[in-house]
Amino acid sequence: MKTADLIDDHADKLSLVHLPFRRFGKAPHFAAPVQTVKCFEDNTVLRAQLERPGEGRVLVVDGGGSTRIAILGDMIAEMAIKNGWAGLVLNASIRDSAEIDQMATQVFALATSPVKSAKEGWGKAGCDIHIGGVTIAPGDWIYGDADGVLHSKVKLV
Repeated sequence: MKTADLIDDHADKLSLVHLPFRRFGKAPHFAAPVQTVKCFEDNTVLRAQLERPGEGRVLVVDGGGSTRIAILGDMIAEMAIKNGWAGLVLNASIRDSAEIDQMATQVFALATSPVKSAKEGWGKAGCDIHIGGVTIAPGDWIYGDADGVLHSKVKLV
């Protein structure tokens, strides 16, 4: 279901994740439960999550809004696809954007940067995060397509 139709039918249960996202990947949409990560300019915890079975989930990452450092590149995006993640929503930047844009995934990110992230292990998985005016918890639902990203505490479709 398109996000525009979804919000028309369920506006009382949905919130717009209001960030200036750029969209990458060939997948047309996702509707999936959420796993969360909070990190800043370090993708160690993000990568650790994507190394695990995704089981059709979307990884939603509060990367502190950084546009200086990319926390996702083509190799980690490919690993996410291989491990069954439906997509990613990043309050952060990516690199290898041309390659990611050709992959069978959907990634929402703020920007691109050629600079790779730190590998110090900073971050936390499975916590509530607050991005785009919305608080998102593991197990919540996220819906994304060409029109944007919506959040719900419950599965709608």
